[in-house]
Amino acid sequence: MTKKLLRRRRLALLLPGHNEELIIATTIRSAVAAGQPLEDIYVVDDASSDRTRQEAIKMLPAENILTVEHSGKAMAVKKAIAYFKIEQRYVWLHVADADSVFGPDYFRIYRSKLQGREYAVAVGFVQSLRGNWISRYRAFCYTYSQHVMRRLQAAFGMISVFPGPITCFRTDIIKHLDFVSDSFTEDFDITLQVHRKKLGRIRFIPRAVNYTQDPQTLRDFTKQTLRWQRGFFQGILAHKIGTKVQPIDMSIMYQLVEVAVYLLQLAVLLPTVAFVTGQWWVVGLVFLVDFLIMAVTALISSAVIRRPSIMLSLPLFYILRWVELGVFLWAMVEVVILRKFRTRREVGWSVKGRRYQISADALQDVAN
Repeated sequence: MTKKLLRRRRLALLLPGHNEELIIATTIRSAVAAGQPLEDIYVVDDASSDRTRQEAIKMLPAENILTVEHSGKAMAVKKAIAYFKIEQRYVWLHVADADSVFGPDYFRIYRSKLQGREYAVAVGFVQSLRGNWISRYRAFCYTYSQHVMRRLQAAFGMISVFPGPITCFRTDIIKHLDFVSDSFTEDFDITLQVHRKKLGRIRFIPRAVNYTQDPQTLRDFTKQTLRWQRGFFQGILAHKIGTKVQPIDMSIMYQLVEVAVYLLQLAVLLPTVAFVTGQWWVVGLVFLVDFLIMAVTALISSAVIRRPSIMLSLPLFYILRWVELGVFLWAMVEVVILRKFRTRREVGWSVKGRRYQISADALQDVAN
């Protein structure tokens, strides 16, 4: 077995994509600059109607590109794993979104952390590319949630989601994963499978940073958030989260309780106390304090990632957070109470209106 492992290459990068002509070449170029050999990069084109395949062929050998019928991300990945014989040829497989821009030394950092067989999965650090006010909000959220929450989750073995752009699997666990998922969020479903099947430990590699594109309009932001939240509740029901004593159950139940307590305090308890006492000024004070806490957190986040522009959109962050909370509640009612979306009815993923070309200045910002 040891000799067989030694003959395999260390790490393959697989980029599943659908209509990614605006960004796929930049993604491949950034992967090479970050230390991934060109011959170890593969693209699976999920029946794109644009020039995704042609743009990929400009960058990679034709034999490293597979076009499949419209299958959805997870099934496209499964087909590519079999077609390229990834399990037989590689020790690790990194799956990344085709709109990724890998940070400097991303793959060199990854390889240095993937020695031995102690871990079954590794995740890097996802960050938002520079953009408009929505990108700034996402950058703020990503920074806080990963530097604080994901570090804590990693310490206790309870990372609750393997983000699409930054996840690496040891190939000997792939045979245990079911890629035929009805979920809106295949990444979350795969995460829960790894935990439920106890396939191994998960490593967090915060120095491996991958930059991703975010929605540029409030409408697209809301649509993406709704898809994520529907998939979140689908996963909770499908894997019976909360019914077993596993770290992942504790992690997700904590998230649910935290949201419930926050909403209960602000939407129920606070108005009730104000009504009973007649001290309505307290409501304004509490929301002001709540906003100031967000402002301090945003200031710290902007300092950590050296992106002062985050503070320019601070007043709008509060609006987006309440949009997210509203979408969270809406999705919970749909999936849990009304029993809708128990299965996914469309195949694939939509990127219309969310992809844009990356300028040389933007790439330089990533490099710096």
